[in-house]
Amino acid sequence: MRIRAAAKDGVTEVRVLMSHVMETGQRKDSSGAVIPAHFITELTAKHNDKVVLSAQFGPSVSTNPYLAFKFNGGAKGDKVVVSWVDNKGDSRTDEVQVA
Repeated sequence: MRIRAAAKDGVTEVRVLMSHVMETGQRKDSSGAVIPAHFITELTAKHNDKVVLSAQFGPSVSTNPYLAFKFNGGAKGDKVVVSWVDNKGDSRTDEVQVA
């Protein structure tokens, strides 16, 4: 994941680019076999261990999703942690300091 977080005038803007195949389970490969579904189902963003965003994703989200959001508060040097879990049980967590 690539995460950027910047605070300005009491508002922190977070931008996240997630690397994930996000397969719907409806496409077929070149031999005609269905490609199994594999997509992010839950995403959580925390600022200093407080949840500021909780989202549920589904198979309609595009490959390598991009997410941008803002929240009140946050200062330079604070920690923002973004985590996701997919439908196969894989997960990832990354963190960044607010610039």
